[in-house]
Amino acid sequence: MTDLLPETRRALRHRLAVGQSSGRTPSVVAAVVRDGGLIWADGWGTVDGVVPDADVQYRIGSITKTLTAILVLRLRDEGLLDLDDPLDAHLPGTAAGSSTVGALLAHTAGLVAEPPGPWWERTPGALRPELADVLPETPYVYPPGRRFHYSNPGYALLGALIEKVRGVSWAEVLRAEVLEPLGMDRTGPEPVAPHASGWAVHPWADVLLPEPAQDLGRLVAAGQLWSTAADLARLAGFLLDGDERVLRRASVEEMCAARTTEYGLGVQILRAPDGRVLTGHTGSLPGFVSTVAVDPAEGLGAVVLGNVTAGLEVGVITADLIRIVAEREPRIPEPWRPLRSVDPELLALAGPWYWGPNPYVLRPAADGYLELSALRGGGTRATRLRPDPDGGWTGLSGYFDGERLRIERDAAGAVTHLDIGTFVFTRQPYDPASPIPGGVDPAGWRGSD
Repeated sequence: MTDLLPETRRALRHRLAVGQSSGRTPSVVAAVVRDGGLIWADGWGTVDGVVPDADVQYRIGSITKTLTAILVLRLRDEGLLDLDDPLDAHLPGTAAGSSTVGALLAHTAGLVAEPPGPWWERTPGALRPELADVLPETPYVYPPGRRFHYSNPGYALLGALIEKVRGVSWAEVLRAEVLEPLGMDRTGPEPVAPHASGWAVHPWADVLLPEPAQDLGRLVAAGQLWSTAADLARLAGFLLDGDERVLRRASVEEMCAARTTEYGLGVQILRAPDGRVLTGHTGSLPGFVSTVAVDPAEGLGAVVLGNVTAGLEVGVITADLIRIVAEREPRIPEPWRPLRSVDPELLALAGPWYWGPNPYVLRPAADGYLELSALRGGGTRATRLRPDPDGGWTGLSGYFDGERLRIERDAAGAVTHLDIGTFVFTRQPYDPASPIPGGVDPAGWRGSD
């Protein structure tokens, strides 16, 4: 574990202790990750009379959805499905067959939030024995694609989709394809000692009520898992840095890119009180609350787990742990290194470009990507671009997220301009030699009268 300054470690412990005390929670465990490695972990309160450490299991609820999404994107990357495919193409016979795989991942399919019947989190999954039991007769509350609407049944369908394509249980696929490669050997659908018990705390008295730990049955892929702070720290490291054994880097970035203001693909967009935009997921089941979140700009991630139904502000604590480290021990950047090899044609594109009169710079980065940055304020068209197998480039952020870069040339092969989503970038402001939409006044630039 990388050393932190003693005063930073004390500040982290103080925040965790204040959260456990004010949240009236039997126990809390937390961890902080920087650049893929665990740098701090601690616990407060007790589990079975002992202060818990990062190896004690807690139920993580909907953080399970992030792991389910990783499995779906693996299927997509293998060419076994497409995110625009209707569910019926791979899992026929459900009441939501017209919903696309991508919409289910992003919670934009318009499906109901919860399955029919009694509160599913506190009742046995055996009450909903068939996949059809997780959806009512009328499963849609909004037209598909209209808006974000969180849906637990939607992720139950994705779990069944994974099972149908792979031919084995969701838990088996998860173990082999994600948990084992990432070293998350204390994560699984059933608790393994040491683990916390779930509790409800009376709102007006310091007394406890045990919560039932139900098997979720068909909703396993939406929230079944138990895990530890140490294992979720590995998940945080994966969200920060990726792991090609599990998912290609571009797909991890795709997961974490916002599809709506609230969600990406199996990943929530979390807005911290200090204005930071974090990515990760919250989780809750009766007796447990949890959050894993990362700040890619700082290379930081944090995990908080507690065994209480309500009252513990895990999201706020998680964001505060990230803030404490970021402010007290700012990230030290990696040493600058030159490109290992130089593509002369790519190098010829480097340098200033202009969208109208607005100056930008295009820079080949050492990691093989391109960066289009504004040279002064108001650069709303800045983006990062990934190389595509066909030799092209696709935007990964900002306004041009998902848009293709076209490098336009004249008859002699010389580059005339760049086109990204119809936005023309030229070597000179409003270059008359380039096809500027609307044309350029033939008199050119002039002074005032």
